[in-house]
Amino acid sequence: MEVLVEAPRRTADRLSNAIRARLRFVLRRLAWLVPRAVVRLSEVERDAGGAGKRCEVRLNVVGTGDVVVAATSRDWLQSIDDALKGAARRLERKYRRVYAD
Repeated sequence: MEVLVEAPRRTADRLSNAIRARLRFVLRRLAWLVPRAVVRLSEVERDAGGAGKRCEVRLNVVGTGDVVVAATSRDWLQSIDDALKGAARRLERKYRRVYAD
């Protein structure tokens, strides 16, 4: 699986290895369905006035459309974890609908 991490330079340097490891762990059973994954990190303004950390995960899935999930939190690790968990759940549901017949 090819994993691309798109983030501000300092953030990407710090977190890219952790993102790749966590992504491979979360998708370990269904990794054969995902030839490419893109993880985008960005900072966004939150309603409460502080900066939020946003993580968007896009999984290119073999034979069907992409799975895209985003999560926003106060820190990078929480937003990454939430987005990866959501992407894994959505991929598993898609797998069950398409391949489990």
